Amino acid sequence: MGSQSVTAIKTLKDRKDFVRHLLNDIEAFEYMLQNNLFETGIQRVGAEQEICIVDKDYRPSIKAIEILDKIDDDHYTTELALFNLEINLDPFELKNNCFSEIEKQLTSLLNKGYKVAEATENNKLILSGILPTLRKKDLVFKNITPYKRYKTLNNVLKKIRGDDFKLHIQGVEELMLKHKSILFEACNTSFQVHLQISPDEAIDKYNWSQAIAGPLLSIMTNSPLLLGKELWSETRIALFQQSIDLRNVSHISREQKPRVSFGTGWVKNSILELFTDDISRYPPIVSSEFEENSLESIQNGIMPQLKAFNLHNGTLYKWNRLCYGVHKNVAHLRIENRYIPSGPSIKDEIANTLLWVGVMQGMPKQYEKIWLKMPFYEAKGNFINAARTGINTYFSWFGKGISAKKLLENILLPMAKEGLLKSNVDEEEIDYYLEIIQKRIDKSITGSKWLIRNKRKLRKEVSKYESNAILTEHTYKNQRLNIPISEWDEINVHQNDISKKYDKVYKIMSSELFVVHENDLLQLAFKIMEWKNIHHIPVVDKNNLVTGVLEKNRLEKLDFTSKKIQNKVAKNIMTKNYDIVKPETSYEKVKKLIETTENTSVIVVNDGKLVGIFTKNDLERIEKRKIADDKSN
Repeated sequence: MGSQSVTAIKTLKDRKDFVRHLLNDIEAFEYMLQNNLFETGIQRVGAEQEICIVDKDYRPSIKAIEILDKIDDDHYTTELALFNLEINLDPFELKNNCFSEIEKQLTSLLNKGYKVAEATENNKLILSGILPTLRKKDLVFKNITPYKRYKTLNNVLKKIRGDDFKLHIQGVEELMLKHKSILFEACNTSFQVHLQISPDEAIDKYNWSQAIAGPLLSIMTNSPLLLGKELWSETRIALFQQSIDLRNVSHISREQKPRVSFGTGWVKNSILELFTDDISRYPPIVSSEFEENSLESIQNGIMPQLKAFNLHNGTLYKWNRLCYGVHKNVAHLRIENRYIPSGPSIKDEIANTLLWVGVMQGMPKQYEKIWLKMPFYEAKGNFINAARTGINTYFSWFGKGISAKKLLENILLPMAKEGLLKSNVDEEEIDYYLEIIQKRIDKSITGSKWLIRNKRKLRKEVSKYESNAILTEHTYKNQRLNIPISEWDEINVHQNDISKKYDKVYKIMSSELFVVHENDLLQLAFKIMEWKNIHHIPVVDKNNLVTGVLEKNRLEKLDFTSKKIQNKVAKNIMTKNYDIVKPETSYEKVKKLIETTENTSVIVVNDGKLVGIFTKNDLERIEKRKIADDKSN
């Protein structure tokens, strides 16, 4: 949707007007294809860098507008959320050292942003497919960037959906929740790459971009965590689709596809099929002011903007998207790769870009008319599997099974080099960036693997909140050094600069909870405590509301060989005089509650729901950690 000023389609007249312009644009686009009115003989590479903004404690910061105003650079622009920004890089002609030039420009622009962010209450810019420290409370409507196009899109999509958006992703862990706005889409940050193509190769090149998407994604994954849950290797793929899924049961029953999708099949006869299929499947949801008749513009020698065409295309989010553009009255086509995540480092992003462009350019002639050689759903299945399991994926590649590492090392990397050499890219440049990919293969490491490995290590010693903050801090430090992910060290839990990691109870509480019903046997509760090595269990009623707390030290005094005790249930002995606090309650307050009352635990409740527990054992652990941190620092 870009920077266009948009309005909701509210009336039949609004819809008729938009569709009329859309059909006129499609007719103009078809005329341009038939009459060779697109630029050929040159290829350019462009990119868009999406960024997360965090505060000094690596929590999301909603300072986007303030930082953007201070940067005062047209390359920077807003994104959907106030905790995101975007950099639009200049297009570079595909030749010589264009990839190192892209890296140079991106580094320069980010350095400008780093300085401004640091001068704005010590904020920081982070490249992260999904920011580990995001919480559900950050994804509220007030954090949408206050520009009309974003709020219009949110309101339109919400109205079409008819109820809250639902999110259900199952990976190593499971996440299931409802949300009231499209702001979950803003959890995703990517490094979107554009490759200019000519119309005569558009069908084969677009199909090829679909075929290679899974294998290439497998070595690029960087988004395994969402709201603290360990999900897919590239969780963005599932999250983006579900975050703006407008379908209800009736839509799904007639096989309506989501607006975020891999696509529905190969393109066979004309690249126009991509757009006519979209118009057939997806009704327009927003409109704008239209001053141009596209066909008349062409007749007057003016290449049209195809505003309605681009607006409709901009409300559909394919992982490979064909785009139309005009610059200085010259029209062009380009394929936009939307699945490459932001990060882990600038060098990793540029290596990903070079690999994708190289494999695109190196497409063997044997893969033309790919629909005769590979089922579409094989390519789609490869993509979903890569998103789930990353570098460990086993692919179906033109009828044969092959691991991600072998497919990349033996087929795709050599193909990329050949394609780039044919495009007159310097061999030294090719070898430099492909070596970054090769090291990931050799060490079996991606951004996702590094995050998961260190998250699991951290969780043995610190809370979920602190582990996410430490992951984000070390990501930031490595990015500032521009070290490829294959060279990132393991995290030392005591070496961090997070100043307020113990100030709120939500940062230190236990969130993996075991509960018993008030009519459950005491013996069951005691066994759970022994099995799970815990000393407190909240007791809930039939409405799942907390009614008491069981303490192990009291249960240990009971004689469970006695039939009288064996028949007792939780409500017979639970402590009803317990303390309840909210997640934002200060550490000092909960510390005082435990030290000055007879209670050895504090129950944490948010909107009436049990979300955590903080115990005397947790208090002792935190006090020891604070001493260890002081010694380390």
